[in-house]
Amino acid sequence: MDETRERLANCFRTAFPTLPEDAVYTASQNKLAEWDSGATITLLNVTEEEFGIEMDLEVLPDLTSFDLVLDHLRQAHGIGVN
Repeated sequence: MDETRERLANCFRTAFPTLPEDAVYTASQNKLAEWDSGATITLLNVTEEEFGIEMDLEVLPDLTSFDLVLDHLRQAHGIGVN
């Protein structure tokens, strides 16, 4: 598993502390009742701090799953791209 993916998984674990370990990598808004606006902001803040970036708030509505957040980090911020 790559470092970026694991670091993001830790962000999800922080934002969603009751999320089962085997569900972190498949987490999405439509699967998690606790993924509300407050959890979105927590996830945003934790992710920004972890990766030392500032995410554009306009993209937040599109970041509705672990994979979409990971893709955004790679494409928009060049994180984990070799």
